[in-house]
Amino acid sequence: MDEKTPLLRRRAPTSGSTISNSRLFLAVFSAVLGNFSFGYSLVYPSPVLPKLRNPEADPRVRMGVEQAAWFGSIYSLGAAAGGLGAMVLNDKVGRKMSIMMSAVPSTVGYMMMGGAVDLWMLHIGRFLTGVAGGMTAASIPVYISEISHKAVRGALGSCPQITAVFGALALYVLGLVLPWRWLAIAGEVPALLMVVLLAFMPSSPRRLLSLGRAQQAEKALRWLRGRQYDTEVELSAIQRSIDTQTKVTWSQLATPNYYRPILISVVMRFLQQMTGITPILIYLQPIFAQSNVSLPPRYDAAIVGVVRLFSVALAAILMDRAGRKALLYTSSMLMFVSTLTLTMISHTTPCPPGPAPPNTTALDYSHHVGITLQAGDQAAGLLPLISTMVFIFGYAMGWGPITWLLMSEVLPLVARGVASGLCVTVSWLTAFMLTHLFTHLVDKYGLFAPYLGFTVVCVLCLLFNAVCIPETRGRSLEEIENYFRTGRTFTITRSQSTVQSH
Repeated sequence: MDEKTPLLRRRAPTSGSTISNSRLFLAVFSAVLGNFSFGYSLVYPSPVLPKLRNPEADPRVRMGVEQAAWFGSIYSLGAAAGGLGAMVLNDKVGRKMSIMMSAVPSTVGYMMMGGAVDLWMLHIGRFLTGVAGGMTAASIPVYISEISHKAVRGALGSCPQITAVFGALALYVLGLVLPWRWLAIAGEVPALLMVVLLAFMPSSPRRLLSLGRAQQAEKALRWLRGRQYDTEVELSAIQRSIDTQTKVTWSQLATPNYYRPILISVVMRFLQQMTGITPILIYLQPIFAQSNVSLPPRYDAAIVGVVRLFSVALAAILMDRAGRKALLYTSSMLMFVSTLTLTMISHTTPCPPGPAPPNTTALDYSHHVGITLQAGDQAAGLLPLISTMVFIFGYAMGWGPITWLLMSEVLPLVARGVASGLCVTVSWLTAFMLTHLFTHLVDKYGLFAPYLGFTVVCVLCLLFNAVCIPETRGRSLEEIENYFRTGRTFTITRSQSTVQSH
């Protein structure tokens, strides 16, 4: 059998079976409102920290460097806790209910921040919104993967990232006009709307079948695919997949068909965070202020949000055309070039206020800004903004959405709920460490040190994609699992003609 032969023989669809995607799209929209709230809450400090660190801020909630570092990073600790909770909830109460339950810490957290009269209320509120973010990040991609069919799974798999970007952009835009307390109040709306809509959506047919509820699974699948769809073939394929599954044991985790996809997912989430995306998004406005960008930092942040949205939408279009690996290669290269540029730029910008090193004459930018801009190119003031836009564009085209999608595609079906929670936990613990460290590195060395580290990580992303990540375009979930089980060549190679013929 050559490598162009499908791993599983497909049955030709019956002539009377047609798929209607309208209800599937509604179910996906209902779920990804949780990702909208996640994107909104993640970048909440960007417009808020400059106001809370202002000398004219309310003394009860005014922040110094250390308090600001915790306000930015404690979200990631909450997200890690939410990921651990999702490990249990995904398999105990199901993906849909896990998503709905995330609205509780989200709403309470925003209420505490909106009505904060002390710093502890801001930090606990930020932690609780992080718990909600971790729960949704672990549950929504899996739910979407299990209710989607193969023809649209790639595009719908990028929806969590797209709506998270929409949420971040909404925060940046609202931050231009709303006080920081009203930003918190506005953050409650998406989570509440999500609960209302999801109450009318079906559970995953795969989960219902795993619980022995065949009739409910058939009803849910017919609701998702439309009345004209023949559910028998798909339900049979899902049931066969479930029948071959047993409870995973520690000894089984030592076999390649289990540890390889789990390890790939965990390392991808680790590298995704080590690129620096989380601290850059969280501290975007303060970063632009320190980078001496010629435009006001709050407008720079909004511009980057628009670029991020465009690039994620482009990735959704290209996901099933160019393939996952090609987009990851492009993403890694763009991030490498941009972080290398930012590293060189930041090496010439001033260190933060504090004890000055002996050689500070050339770094005293505040005394020479007029001379520098007059003698040099006026456009140089936009170079940090352009480089950051390229970084965000590169990340959002590949390592952003594809990491989420591959996590839901390659994880073993029998351990998917627990493994996805593990991936999210590793991701957010890494984000906490990096976000907190970022603040202190910038305070001591300036932006040069973290940008240099991000550049090195982008090279590692490029190498990891080349060696370890499989191409899953056009494969069903069962085929992907069978690929790891059979121990074939690690990278799946499949011609376009084969994809089209089936």
